Amino acid sequence: MTESMLKHVGRSVGRIDAYGKVTGETPYPGDITVPGQLWMKLRFSDHAHARVVSIDTSRAQTMPGVHAIFTARDVPKNEYGLVIKDQPVLCGPGSSIEGADIVRTTMDCVAVAVADSEAQAAAALAAIEIVYEPLPTVFDFRTAMEPGQPQLHVGSDNNVLCHFRIRKGTQQAGWDAADVVVEGVYETGYQEHAYLQPEAGLSYIDDEDRITVVVAGQWAHEDVWQISHALDVPEESVRVIYPAIGGAFGGREDMSVQIVLALAAQRLRRPVKIQWSREESIRFHHKRHPFSIRTRWGATREGKLVAVEAEVLADAGAYAYTSTKVVANACLLISGPYECPNVHVDTYAVYTNNIPTGAFRGFGGPQALFAAEIQMNKLADALGMDPVHIRMINTIREGSVTSVQTPLPPGVSMPQVIEQCALESYWTHDGEWRRRSVEQPVESWRKRGIGFAGGYKNVGYSFGFPEHSWAAIELYGKSKIDRVVVRANGADVGQGAHTVFVQMAAEAVGVPIERVELIPSDSASVGSSGSASASRLTFMAGNAIRGAAEKALTAWKSEERPAIGVYEYRPPRTSMFDPRTGKSEPNFAYGYTAQAVEVEVDIETGHIEIIRVVSANDVGRAINPQLVVGQVEGAVVQAQGYAVMENLVTREGKILNPYLSTYLIPTIKDVPHEVKSVVLEYPDPIGPWGARGMAEMPLLPLAPALVAAVHDATGVWIDAIPMTPERVVAALRKAGVGAIP
Repeated sequence: MTESMLKHVGRSVGRIDAYGKVTGETPYPGDITVPGQLWMKLRFSDHAHARVVSIDTSRAQTMPGVHAIFTARDVPKNEYGLVIKDQPVLCGPGSSIEGADIVRTTMDCVAVAVADSEAQAAAALAAIEIVYEPLPTVFDFRTAMEPGQPQLHVGSDNNVLCHFRIRKGTQQAGWDAADVVVEGVYETGYQEHAYLQPEAGLSYIDDEDRITVVVAGQWAHEDVWQISHALDVPEESVRVIYPAIGGAFGGREDMSVQIVLALAAQRLRRPVKIQWSREESIRFHHKRHPFSIRTRWGATREGKLVAVEAEVLADAGAYAYTSTKVVANACLLISGPYECPNVHVDTYAVYTNNIPTGAFRGFGGPQALFAAEIQMNKLADALGMDPVHIRMINTIREGSVTSVQTPLPPGVSMPQVIEQCALESYWTHDGEWRRRSVEQPVESWRKRGIGFAGGYKNVGYSFGFPEHSWAAIELYGKSKIDRVVVRANGADVGQGAHTVFVQMAAEAVGVPIERVELIPSDSASVGSSGSASASRLTFMAGNAIRGAAEKALTAWKSEERPAIGVYEYRPPRTSMFDPRTGKSEPNFAYGYTAQAVEVEVDIETGHIEIIRVVSANDVGRAINPQLVVGQVEGAVVQAQGYAVMENLVTREGKILNPYLSTYLIPTIKDVPHEVKSVVLEYPDPIGPWGARGMAEMPLLPLAPALVAAVHDATGVWIDAIPMTPERVVAALRKAGVGAIP
């Protein structure tokens, strides 16, 4: 279908949730209260690693207003986990699960209090007497892999949660062919999701006797499955409802308050509410993985990449969460968006007694591409080549065979994205790539520079996970369609997914948007659409909605009233790494991105000011262009925080700056002067109307592009983030730059 024929797809229609959110009428989980509700508070561990010997709740249970104290013995199947069920819901003696009496992180919960008020519940928690037997700890993930260190989980060899390998070609042949070799050790830190709505929820028994949890999350049905497992009840007896969510970024993929809320409602038959403070939110939900990457790359004097070698380590913290998937993604992306005949990679996720790490926008891509893109820029510098030119020599293209020895899915647009980003920013091309000069400030202590980086990432679940998305469409009317009801359960975490669902349904059915009604985010009335993650919702839900619309229209033509179409979309299958070689078909679709940045560095204070970011992204088809631009701008600012500001400080497993006054994120005063969004539309062959997912992609290249810009300005490479002023000053002084005589 041509652009001129589309009526709703490709239009910047207003968000369907805009009015309620800007007026404050839309309720978030923390806003919802019901008559007769009780309040819940959680008691977390006092130790990073210890055996809980005893929990005495006798005094707490008799305190004013207290209705119940729950401990490990109250949870029927005391375990949960998104990928591996390795974490107790509550830690302590009397559990049905072996090893659940051990706390492995300060994020472990040991008791729950439910009372008439939040203050009474907090007082009851303080009155609980807990006896611990401290156990040996390990907090450095490099050290944790060494023999003789404390072992956190039975069955993990030297605390290694997982180890993935890629073996392509012959490394010696690659090094023999290399005229230049660059090596680097790269470090990335934690990042806090910092979403607007801290963890909160309400639980109750509904009128069909279902345990109902109203909460913010990213996949309602996954919440149902984990709740039903832990409580040992049928799935159909659990209902999860998402109101407005208030941000997620991967931070709501894993459980926080869902299971304990369900437990309390089931046992007390009363509504129960919980609301975390910002401090609790920062202390007790997972973070982005810190990585340590050692890598070397070799290239010919003509700039052709011939060898990549890397060891990639990630701190998983105390439990698995999504670490196996995050490091698998990093393993794939550590060689960047480039062709290379010889690739040798070992990637590990390692258990420690630190706070668990898990999903965060980019999902291993930002860490891997931080190293890969700096390496490519260092190769360009060593060879005296333009950074865009060397990328155009090596970039993946249609039909490229990746490091995992299989071709990319059709629709590769990385060359076009690199080219357009360069031309829309600081480069010209008249047979060769030339970068325009940048005007330097008059002050001698301020230096300007330009950097470039690119990347790509999967759309949809990877490595053999059974990807799917369900949708239903109901058509009402007599001779014409007067009303369309769409049932699709993808979570709108703030990105505008529900608006896009309505646009796609209107397009697929052929009615005005005003006739479309969306029923989302209630597991009792809508099938599973999968998670709001992996840049997948537009792609997956769009294909499901199109399929449901086709079935509904067929029923309509047969004069069924109402006409109903139900469809579950399943994309091409993927496969996991071969354990020896890494050979696989990891993904069915990708999104492609590149960024050019201009910075100004104060070489005396180390402050980095971002002047301009040009972000080019192939979105396949912009279903709602305004929402696409919003995603680009938001991702750039979030990446800026990751790269230069957000410094989570931990000591012996405890977070020392759990406040937004001490953990700094970008404000309106910090954001780049300009973010130019270059929205490219090279249709994905199997995407709905050609659409690709794109929400994560603009976050991927900013950090390495900033490093390249700082190097361009100062001549100094900084191989660790966040690039706080202290870290920048230390690197500059070590290189003899900016020191006061």
